[in-house]
Amino acid sequence: MTSEDEMPIDLDALRIRIDALDEQLVRLLSERAAIVEEVGRVKRVGGTPVYAPHRERAVLERVRSLNPGPLSGRTLEAIWRELMSGSFGLEQPLTIGYLGPAGSFSHLAALRHFGSSVEVVEAGDIDSVFRSVMTGSAHYGLVPYENSIVGSITDTLDAFVEYEIGVCAESLIEVSHCLLANCEHADIKRLASKPQVLSQCRKWIQRHLPGVELIPTASSAAGVEDAATEAGTAAIGSRLAASIYSVNVLAERIGDKPDNITRFLVLGRQRPEPTDADRTSIMFTTKHAPGALVDVLAVFRDAGINLSHIDKRPSGRVNWEYTFFIDADRHRDDPPMVAAIAEATDHCVLLRVLGSYPRAEGVL
Repeated sequence: MTSEDEMPIDLDALRIRIDALDEQLVRLLSERAAIVEEVGRVKRVGGTPVYAPHRERAVLERVRSLNPGPLSGRTLEAIWRELMSGSFGLEQPLTIGYLGPAGSFSHLAALRHFGSSVEVVEAGDIDSVFRSVMTGSAHYGLVPYENSIVGSITDTLDAFVEYEIGVCAESLIEVSHCLLANCEHADIKRLASKPQVLSQCRKWIQRHLPGVELIPTASSAAGVEDAATEAGTAAIGSRLAASIYSVNVLAERIGDKPDNITRFLVLGRQRPEPTDADRTSIMFTTKHAPGALVDVLAVFRDAGINLSHIDKRPSGRVNWEYTFFIDADRHRDDPPMVAAIAEATDHCVLLRVLGSYPRAEGVL
C-alpha cells in the first residue's frame, strides 16, 4: 500500500469495512451471550456463584495474551469487564454495595471493577457496606483498603474486626483528582472537597487558586454537589462526579503526587479457587508474650512466604491490645501457607483468614 501522500484515503470505504466488522462483532457477542445464559442455568442448578474471581482472572489474562494490538491491553480489559458485567445480568443480576455518595471514588471503583450492568447501591459509611453483605441486601461490597499516599483506611480495618465477612477479590483504582466548576477559573471563590483530597492537592491549590476559601466536605462527591448549585464554588472530585452532577471539568490530574492508587477489596461469602498469583489477607491478635509478633512474622519468613502489607489497629477488647493485618502472597490452600497459618495460630489469641483471592494485575 502506498503512503498517504501518494494516495488519498477513501474514508467511506474504511467506514464500510468497519460497519461489516461491527455486524460480525454483534453476531459473535450474541452467540457468546446465548452460551452465557446456558452457563447461568448450570450455575443455578449447582448453586455455583455467578461472580468467579479466579475465572475472571483467567479470562482477562487470555484476552491480554491474544491481543495483537494496536489497542492497548488496558483498553481490551475494560471492554471485556463490561462484557462480563452484561453476562452477570444474563446469569443472575448482581447488587454491589459501595461507599457513597454517587460520584465517589468508591462508586468509580465499583463501576470499573464490575461494569455498568450491575446494580450499585450506595452506603453512608464503610460499616454499612459490610452490613449490606452480611444481611444479603448486596451480593458483594467494595471497600477502600489502602491508598498509596495516605496508607491504610482505618474504618475498613476496624470493620473487619467487627464483622465476620470475607474477601474474594481486589482492585487497584487510579485516583485522578479534577477541578470541577460551572464558572470560569478566575471566578472561583470557594473550593470544596474532602479534607484528605484538599491535602493531596495542596501544592496545586497554592499555585493555581491562592487565597481561595477551602470548604471541607464529608466526601469529594458532596463537594461536587455544592459546586453544581453554588455560584463561585468549585470542587475537587472525579470525572464520574462531574458527569453525575453536571459540573464542568476545568483541570485534570491536579494531585500533587502522581500514581495515586487506592486498593479496594471485594467483600463476599465465596472462596475463590487458587490461581498462579494469589494473595491472602489475615488478621490476628498475638498472645501477651515477649516476641509474640516477631514469632508470627518469622513463621511466614521461614516458610518463604512474602508479606506485602502489615498494619495494626486497637483490638477494641482490651486497652493496649492490638489486632494486626497482613497480606501474604500465597493462597490459603497452598501447603506452605496451610502449615504457616497453623503454626502462627499457636502464637495468637485470635487469627482469622479474611480471604484468598487473585492479586490485581493492573490499575483500572
